[in-house]
Amino acid sequence: MTGLLGTSAGRRTSALEAAYAACRRINAQHGRTYFLATRLLPAASRPSVHALYGFARLADEIVDSGTAPGDPGEALNSLEKALAEALSGGPCAHPVLLALADTVQRHDIDEHLFTEFLASMRMDLTVTGYATFADLAEYTHGSAGVIGLQMLPVLGTSVPQAEAAPYAAALGEAFQLTNFLRDVGEDLDRGRLYLPADELAAFGVDRAMVEHAHRTGRTARPIRRALAHLVSCNHAVYRRAEPGIGMLAPRARPCIAAAAAMYRRILDEIADADYDVLGRRVVVPTRRRLRIAATALVTALPFREVGGSR
Repeated sequence: MTGLLGTSAGRRTSALEAAYAACRRINAQHGRTYFLATRLLPAASRPSVHALYGFARLADEIVDSGTAPGDPGEALNSLEKALAEALSGGPCAHPVLLALADTVQRHDIDEHLFTEFLASMRMDLTVTGYATFADLAEYTHGSAGVIGLQMLPVLGTSVPQAEAAPYAAALGEAFQLTNFLRDVGEDLDRGRLYLPADELAAFGVDRAMVEHAHRTGRTARPIRRALAHLVSCNHAVYRRAEPGIGMLAPRARPCIAAAAAMYRRILDEIADADYDVLGRRVVVPTRRRLRIAATALVTALPFREVGGSR
């Protein structure tokens, strides 16, 4: 009996390690900036971060890739059901869900955060635009703010988690707003515009004008002025979130500070491109990302376990 139990435990450990490795590959392939920042974490923390990313990517692909068979709404329902089964300790065939369930249990992450995330993913199936920032707030909280809250127990805090939570959510939302500004053209191709209509209207811009600029590759001056304003709004959210980095456990601060610096650099690249982002996707050059990571590494070195490879 002892031998059989040992064999079973060994199989589970092997399957779990393979599941985390699969999440790591997903993160490395699809989230280059995010993945680079995770390298600044202690090795023991990285697998859980990869698992959280892997689940977000799984849902995102259902909504955005168009490669999932059948109806995406039904696919999201199936994913939510499979997640619930995995979190309750039931059988789990998908490696990302296996790793995620272990991460949730290991760090006592609030399961409701995943329900909120999937609710925002469902919004992408029916909502194609937002009138105001207040309207957009529900989406950004569910799609990104909750990611910051999921990360918080993994990263650890030097203050009570409840004190750090609003800042963690704000940083997730700041990242998401940066994605919206960087990916305007790609989102329009999917039929969505995440830039609030009233903010655009203040500069004489409407959706039809933005769509025309995307089709022609010609960004009119009013659109550039509107984008400059929205970039300023995004910087304000980063400033609001910044005090939260100091509330994290010291071992996590270099990673999150580097991620924030890299993402804010995207906004600088948008400005450097004179806000011409409707026909192309601006990127932060690799040398600049590596420079930010190298600077953060000096602070992170004391917390990195020797021989950590994940």
